[in-house]
Amino acid sequence: MRHEHLRFLACPDCQRPLSLSREDRVEGPHVMEGSLTCGQCNATFPVRGGIPRFVPADNYAAGFGLQWNRHAGTQLDSATGLPLTTNRFFTDTRWPRSMTGQTILEAGGGAGRFTEIVVQTGAMLVSLDYSTAVEANFRSNGHHPNLLIVQGDIYRMPFPRNFFDRVFCLGVLQHTPDVHRSFQQLPLYLRPGGEMAIDVYRRFGLLKQWTITKYWARPITRRMRPEVLYPWVERYVRALWPLTRWLHHLPYGRNLNWKLLIADYQGVYPLSPSQLREWAVLDTFDMLAPAYDDPQTPETIRSWFEEAGLQQVELGDGTNGVVGRGTKPAPAS
Repeated sequence: MRHEHLRFLACPDCQRPLSLSREDRVEGPHVMEGSLTCGQCNATFPVRGGIPRFVPADNYAAGFGLQWNRHAGTQLDSATGLPLTTNRFFTDTRWPRSMTGQTILEAGGGAGRFTEIVVQTGAMLVSLDYSTAVEANFRSNGHHPNLLIVQGDIYRMPFPRNFFDRVFCLGVLQHTPDVHRSFQQLPLYLRPGGEMAIDVYRRFGLLKQWTITKYWARPITRRMRPEVLYPWVERYVRALWPLTRWLHHLPYGRNLNWKLLIADYQGVYPLSPSQLREWAVLDTFDMLAPAYDDPQTPETIRSWFEEAGLQQVELGDGTNGVVGRGTKPAPAS
């Protein structure tokens, strides 16, 4: 973290400002190792690897930490050479491509696929993730002066409230312990007049929901240690990949591949064969490993926006399921 980024942090317990009480290792503009202290409640939080840490290293998101550190560049536009994430971000949020002077909160940064897009808009981005994926994000994007990466808890975020011009949470909510409660946290950090964008897996009717075969496997796989499950998934995808390529050319072949728990993006993204297989390994693991997977209906999501008092609410279909956007009302003049 950089000294000038202290103003974007607050004690997650009492919301008071934090100070750098120790700087054990500094590299260029970054404090790589040190401690943050709250002057009000005396709570102390470490800075490790250039990242302020507000959660224990061992937590329910360990699988995400493993997958994003192993696939740090898999989904980055800078690695694929394709604007896949760029298109998804601006289509889902409908935000401008220039946001210089604004401050944005990313709740759930993962390996930084959206991070690298948002820092290019000129905005100051604060990117939070619960897992050690923050380390992959820092390696890829930590050099940007308009970026602060934080490891923290969505239920206890270390930021000032009513502060950010925009808040987004893409690909995250369904993987938290309580999706409703997670959603409720986001508007708290949005300034009046600010905009919020989220997505969440879509919940279908009971019959259709249970034709999604990952939910047959997940009672077993989500209980497996990530370091055990990942090699199994990798071997499974690589063994079935020739069959996957063949089935894809049959009618409904892509749907069949997903039923067989192979994430098949052939014909969807113009990736190379090796990239398609790597995405298949990543997203097959992503289907099976998370401790939580709780999709929602559009009606439920709309009710949450309304409950939060957000206005100009828009819902639609997105790459990941249901996309929702809303604006926090400004105080009456």
